[in-house]
Amino acid sequence: MPTPGSGRGFIWLGLVLSSVCVALGCETQANSTTDALNILLIIVDDLRPSLGCYGDKLVRSPNIDQLASHSLLFQNAFAQQAVCAPSRVSFLTGRRPDTTRLYDFNSYWRVHAGNFSTIPQYFKENGYVTMSVGKVFHPGITSNHTDDSPYSWSFPPYHPSSEKYENTKTCRGPDGELHANLLCPVDVVDVPEGTLPDKQSTEQAIQLLEKMKTSASPFFLAVGYHKPHIPFRYPKEFQKLYPLENITLAPDSEVPDGLPPVAYNPWMDIRQREDVQALNISVPYGPIPVEFQRKIRQSYFASVSYLDTQVGRLLSALDDLQLANSTIVAFTSDHGFLMRTDN
Repeated sequence: MPTPGSGRGFIWLGLVLSSVCVALGCETQANSTTDALNILLIIVDDLRPSLGCYGDKLVRSPNIDQLASHSLLFQNAFAQQAVCAPSRVSFLTGRRPDTTRLYDFNSYWRVHAGNFSTIPQYFKENGYVTMSVGKVFHPGITSNHTDDSPYSWSFPPYHPSSEKYENTKTCRGPDGELHANLLCPVDVVDVPEGTLPDKQSTEQAIQLLEKMKTSASPFFLAVGYHKPHIPFRYPKEFQKLYPLENITLAPDSEVPDGLPPVAYNPWMDIRQREDVQALNISVPYGPIPVEFQRKIRQSYFASVSYLDTQVGRLLSALDDLQLANSTIVAFTSDHGFLMRTDN
């Protein structure tokens, strides 16, 4: 495996569908109801197509690129809505937000709009063991505070214990103190529990794969990764992949003259971070200092590379457990990511 060395308003959705088995072998197995193919669904949070497989020459994403190299790679796919909960409910039910009537984070579609089936629910009702790891459905009322259990999952979904530290003071600043920052490269051994949510999710998913290797039933395993969602909290070694002098600025970072307020996101969630607050940027159109723009982009790319290593670990385990030839892999983001540094 190669080693290193909230998004709104962006409508691109990078989607890779891959059967990692040999085509002829898949067809043979698919013809037998006793040898149904397993499904591994990887869902990423706020990942725009800043990947080598989409032509980005700066971002290092070897594991995702390798997956894409023998996959059906979508070049013209769009998020139904560039907000986490509506987007996830949309593609997990196969229904548009106009049908689920979810445009925000404030309702549960089964109660508010209709008792629609989900993709994992369909597999569960057809003999699959369905499992959820990490952020698959958006947490909270939009998934009934249960990740849509028990409808979608065979047993309760797994959430990493270190999730609760994502927005806390775990980022060591130049002053030596801990802060709740937007930019948060960390020494993993120094953070609470000595781990990060996506690392825990990978470990849990691998354990589930090990258990399912000897199962008589096929499985549907959904693994939801947090990065590159803000805050950009990632192992600090990934920052070295992206020297600031190599980070270009967005070509169109200025707010257009006459822009209607409804068309602009003042990114209030980002403004809550201590390092952004220290910049004292005016609301809503105040410019971000150029050097901080570079640091934001650097940390986003570093978060993508960190995510890529987790995907690599997961896919390597699939190979090592000899499950690759009987498993379909699907990889998607809920939507992209847009900030003032990339209008």
